[in-house]
Amino acid sequence: MTGGEAYKQKLLTEDALNAAVAAYLADPSAPAVLEIGTGRIDVAAAVLAHAYAVEVLGREDVTGPQKRNAVRTAVLLALV
Repeated sequence: MTGGEAYKQKLLTEDALNAAVAAYLADPSAPAVLEIGTGRIDVAAAVLAHAYAVEVLGREDVTGPQKRNAVRTAVLLALV
């Protein structure tokens, strides 16, 4: 199951997703983990595994919403 599938099944709430994304963006070196049932998503690992997110976060001219969307997309595509 991916984070997106968990989101559709309401196993992952909008509030939890937003909090994890915000925590990661505030301090990428601090652990940010989403607990989904018996599984979990490590936000930093999800971002590193997603080439687009790495590319967006590596640019200097990126806006806050672009960063947030890149991290959110990486989490939603990550395996739980």
